[in-house]
Amino acid sequence: MSLLAVSAAATPIQWADLGLTPGIDLGFFLLRWYSLAYLGGILFAYWHVSKMIKAPGAPMAQRHVDDLFFYCTLGVILGGRLGYALFYKPELFVGFEGDGFVSWELLRLWDGGMSFHGGVLGVLVAIAFVCRQGDLKFLRVCDYIAVNVPMGMLLGRLANFVNGELWGRETNVAWAMVFPDGGDIARHPSQLYQAGLEGLLLLMVLLYLFWRTGARFRTGMLVGTFTFGMGLARFINEFFRQPDAHLTEFAQSTGLSMGQWLSIPMIIVGIGLVLWSMRKPPRGSGA
Repeated sequence: MSLLAVSAAATPIQWADLGLTPGIDLGFFLLRWYSLAYLGGILFAYWHVSKMIKAPGAPMAQRHVDDLFFYCTLGVILGGRLGYALFYKPELFVGFEGDGFVSWELLRLWDGGMSFHGGVLGVLVAIAFVCRQGDLKFLRVCDYIAVNVPMGMLLGRLANFVNGELWGRETNVAWAMVFPDGGDIARHPSQLYQAGLEGLLLLMVLLYLFWRTGARFRTGMLVGTFTFGMGLARFINEFFRQPDAHLTEFAQSTGLSMGQWLSIPMIIVGIGLVLWSMRKPPRGSGA
């Protein structure tokens, strides 16, 4: 055990003592919190977007929201899983015996392993499809969807914490925790940091901008703020999160984790969208 772990051993919180469970046991089926987090985030987005389009400046109707609900759900699941395999674990694309393109493990969504960046790409594809079918303006729709994404991040990271997964790096801070699968080492509860920055804080900022300012009349402002804020939050949080075991060497050799490299383009694109939006005159209240 390292000196850092020894110094923190007298005070760290034992995650196992918190009495958390992986889900709700229905007897015949374990309903996992992670699944409920996805469901809760999607339902919140559907309810809130349906409310948002009743305010002046809406770029779509309820029928478009219904289509987005279906296709964005597919985009989150398929994009998130494929993105995880592409960015973090490419061996999932190869069969166990090396004689197939896709392994059964790739399809085992219930075992975890989803990429936020892949989920974003999946949602963007879904939005583009609905916009083309309904003759909608892509960026305007993205503005409305982006406001709701942090709720899903908040619930998802809380689910990660309850599951005792995706824990942080070694530390001796007063609130350090020892996680069952993290060895006898006190670690940052980085899932809670992510829930706070990527979830709660960003959600509050975007809700304020939409409901209390004229940001919704500036095409690209809300999605730009989301993209910048999410990229920055993830970049910061990666300093506290333990890299995936199979990517530890990558982080050591490049100086940044895979999550940070993937977040840099988000920060740049977000800043660009905000600046572009500010140079454009606001749209009228008739969308």
